[in-house]
Amino acid sequence: MSLASIKAKKDLEAQQQHHQKHKEELPSEAFNETDMLLQWNKFAQKMTDSGKRLMATYMQMNDPTLNGTTITLELPNQSTKEEFTTGYHELLGYLRGKLHNHDITIEVVVNETVENKYAFTPQEKFERLQQINPNLEVLRKTFDLDF
Repeated sequence: MSLASIKAKKDLEAQQQHHQKHKEELPSEAFNETDMLLQWNKFAQKMTDSGKRLMATYMQMNDPTLNGTTITLELPNQSTKEEFTTGYHELLGYLRGKLHNHDITIEVVVNETVENKYAFTPQEKFERLQQINPNLEVLRKTFDLDF
């Protein structure tokens, strides 16, 4: 380390501090859940249009809830949460800008009990439909149908 590099580092730090706004100078306008959901859905559409469908899918799995300036999103498992948190900084910046509030934070909650069970085989599909309408079993036996 030379004296010139130390001086350059200090100059850079001073320049960065000069450009950063102080916390109290950042906007913190009030907003409601409807405004937040509107911007949330616009960003999800923007992600879909730009080819980032995975992020848009995560955003649209559940409607987020608002508690003060904290937005809470419920996701079905830990891996989904990790994928979402790798790309949510762009979302956070978008929401802070559009809602004019830099106090906004996003909290992701994992709720594995909500995870949907998908039916893939014909047997699983029939069982799922039979839960909805028990008369399907009578129909299947009457016409001697297979799965």
